[in-house]
Amino acid sequence: MMNSKSAASIANLDSDLRSFPIRLAVQGEDGFPHIISLWFQYRDGSFYSVTHESAWVLRQLEVNNQVGFEIASNTPPYKGVRGVGHISVSPLEDDLLEDLIDNYLGTQQSDLARWLLSRKDDEMVIRIKPNNVSHWDYSERMEGAANA
Repeated sequence: MMNSKSAASIANLDSDLRSFPIRLAVQGEDGFPHIISLWFQYRDGSFYSVTHESAWVLRQLEVNNQVGFEIASNTPPYKGVRGVGHISVSPLEDDLLEDLIDNYLGTQQSDLARWLLSRKDDEMVIRIKPNNVSHWDYSERMEGAANA
């Protein structure tokens, strides 16, 4: 079960980490974990992503709704959160897609944004409810590493 310290560490995700996708480990039909990256938003104790109704990941989640996840920086100083949780899927009914586009692309006027919005009626929401979370921040021990 997620404790209050873990919940606080997720809720206070550094603004730098909010620009990274959430990486999900999803069990594939071959029995092996597959890593997929999705844009996300954190609210109400869960991570929310959007994907098309025909996406491979949705078929896999129908079989096994357990996932591992990570949101982490790719350059020093390394920091992030990771954990495990359960997925639920529902039709897109709010402005989540627009919010994700604004966060990750910065505009809804790009070709990619317009294409994503043109498919909005066929998009599904993936809700990741964390069961267990850990976090790390090596900023102090890696001070100066980003400039090296």
